[in-house]
Amino acid sequence: MPRPLGIPTSAARPPRRPQGRRFLASAAVLAVTVASGALVATTSGPAAAEPANAHCGTSTGDTGTQSWTDHAELGERLSRLERQHPDAIAVEQAGTSNRGRAIWTARVGTGPEVVLVTSEIHGNEKTGTEALLSLLSTLSADTPYARSLRKQITLVAIPKMNPDAAELDRRGNDRTWQEIVADFPQLAGAKPGWNYYDRTMQGDDYATRPGSDVNRDYNPDLGYVPRPQDFPGSSAQPGWYVQPESQTVRDVYTGLQREKGAVDVYVDLHHQGPCYVDEAGDDRVTMSLSGQFVPDPGTPEGSEYAEYAEYADSYRYDFSRRLNVAAYDALRSYGESPFGNITLYPQGLDLPGTALGSFALNGSGTVLFEVRGQTQSWGAKQRGQLNATVARGLTGILESVADGSVQDIDPERYEEIPTTDR
Repeated sequence: MPRPLGIPTSAARPPRRPQGRRFLASAAVLAVTVASGALVATTSGPAAAEPANAHCGTSTGDTGTQSWTDHAELGERLSRLERQHPDAIAVEQAGTSNRGRAIWTARVGTGPEVVLVTSEIHGNEKTGTEALLSLLSTLSADTPYARSLRKQITLVAIPKMNPDAAELDRRGNDRTWQEIVADFPQLAGAKPGWNYYDRTMQGDDYATRPGSDVNRDYNPDLGYVPRPQDFPGSSAQPGWYVQPESQTVRDVYTGLQREKGAVDVYVDLHHQGPCYVDEAGDDRVTMSLSGQFVPDPGTPEGSEYAEYAEYADSYRYDFSRRLNVAAYDALRSYGESPFGNITLYPQGLDLPGTALGSFALNGSGTVLFEVRGQTQSWGAKQRGQLNATVARGLTGILESVADGSVQDIDPERYEEIPTTDR
């Protein structure tokens, strides 16, 4: 089984120059498709086509539970990959969930460009996990393509970072406020965080099993210690690192900073409502992208947010925009089918309590993937096609970072991506 985490520490690296190498996109797509079980071959028509029985609200539908990789299966598959390719992939336990489940990392490559990817911060958003397993299989293989990419990239994936929520097939984790206070006695008497769920909602009985939205528990201050005066907080304020799941991701991030000097790219894999449409209002969205989660502190607009001023020199918004365009181009190179309607997630957000917002302020180029539909509303329908969308978008990012071509992308092209109408 995966071994304990042990990230070494080394001196910060010197500045890097793009390597100028060009990878063959067709080879990567073929590899991902094969590793994913011929995902694309099973689909027909535009990816945005809506099945007649899909739910467009909060109704409970076919969750397709048996078709997704659960926690035990994930451990088995990661261990198998490590046994098959011990020189190419390293699997480690980075942390433990509140209910005692292992949170694993899978690491491929030794290159100078560091990419961290997380999935299932919300336990009902599962396609990212499947896509990462396919991608890890491709990149750990003994092929010229994989070997070349591994020389340029260090990819660290956390395929299921909120396993308690994943097992419950719900958004929030499984942790009471009383358990939080037991770990942080200084919070006795403080109100629970605004993101704490303790009532029945959207078919999930948080009244009997409370939990929190872990994706609001991050803080740009990576050494922050929870203070009672910072609760209950709000969506526009930082989080507190009171959840073991967010603490684990934070610790992986800071460990990579110590070892490699920086985390160049952070990608977070999510889902969104199944029936969002594009700005024209007439086409279902397959996936949305975004690189903007907090105001840019280096702009006149962002300078109004005094709490972000210390991060102005590290924030790399143009790099984030380039990364998003790289994913967009990789998907759109295949036209309307099979990858369909790719849009830009709503902009103008101020979410410093998300991993994306916190890590962007700490200097990482950031990309949000929001593939269509939670499991409650989408189930296993078009599962293969959506998994392939995530895998192909990730591949486009990795290739562009590895060969340096991401630096040639005009960041203003980001503004030309069609927007999502929610």
